[in-house]
Amino acid sequence: MRTPPLRIGVDARELLGDATGVGRYLGELIRRWVIRADAASRRFLLYAPAPLALDLPPEVVEHRIIGNGQGAGTWWEQTWLRRTARRDRPDIFFAPAYTAPLGIDVPLAVTIHDVSFIAHPEWFRHREGLRRRWLTRRAAETASIVFTDSDFSCREIQHHLHIPRRRIEVIPPGVSTPAPVLGNHGRGTPYVLYVGSLFNRRRLPDLIAAFARATLDMARTRLVIVGDDRTWPPQDLPGLAASYGLSRRVEFRAYVPDGELAALYAGASVFAFLSEYEGFGLTPLEALTAGVPIVVLDTPVAREVYGDAAAYVAPDDVEGTAEELRRFLRSPDAGRALLARAPAVLARYSWDRTADRTLEHLERTVSG
Repeated sequence: MRTPPLRIGVDARELLGDATGVGRYLGELIRRWVIRADAASRRFLLYAPAPLALDLPPEVVEHRIIGNGQGAGTWWEQTWLRRTARRDRPDIFFAPAYTAPLGIDVPLAVTIHDVSFIAHPEWFRHREGLRRRWLTRRAAETASIVFTDSDFSCREIQHHLHIPRRRIEVIPPGVSTPAPVLGNHGRGTPYVLYVGSLFNRRRLPDLIAAFARATLDMARTRLVIVGDDRTWPPQDLPGLAASYGLSRRVEFRAYVPDGELAALYAGASVFAFLSEYEGFGLTPLEALTAGVPIVVLDTPVAREVYGDAAAYVAPDDVEGTAEELRRFLRSPDAGRALLARAPAVLARYSWDRTADRTLEHLERTVSG
């Protein structure tokens, strides 16, 4: 008698639009799950409020377009998605982005990438913070398994959400290669690159101040900042750049397509990421794959993720950050020693391993 395929429900709304962050994470998993040699033994039910622009095999994937066209937020999650998942009753439901439909009466797996909204509520609007904290706590409490990206985040989840270690599985994300390992950094107009959503915890004002100090006598250098502005309380970063006389040398771009992003990585002299709190921090690793040295804030999670392949600067040390930026801007060879250590660090992160391990634990959760 033929065994029916395992039915895995997935909240797929992060795959809509320009995929960043969680959308990239989920997309990398799904694309690998559906091409496995044993793919026919599973059926993925992808729930979203609009059609997904993904070419996935229909014999393995079923798109469920649900909702009334009025958004993909918490209301959609806790009404349309909840009702449909309860009706469909997949063998397990996978929520890749912190929260999940509550009370669906099937085993739940949720990925909590970080708990910044609990550890630092001051970085979030009041209502947004309340919503995130309440829903994430409920999802974590009801989940059969909680995935997270780093040992640091695992400790944070245990501390702030009081989830026992036995229910948490640490599976680091992989790293994509946005450009050839040997980029052309330092061969054109030198520039510092930052990629990632703009949050207060990522200290963009410090980066702009450090860039200003580092390039007092380097008028051709630029700072390129790529990411949507999600600062709270709001920061006037273009205004700050203007106050340093840098309006023409600091470029803000909310989003760039993959091909253009690859070119930006490949041409950068140095990548800067001064974040004081992350669950992981993927974009500096992408810079390393492009052969670009990275300057990061010295935090426990940064040490865990980047190891000895990064230049570390202390929090609030604008002068020290400026010195590091200047070192890499002045000489294309300055990062040679760091980049020689990058392959060993990058070898820790593979999307194939991430996908395989995540799927293994989903199936193990179903089997008990």
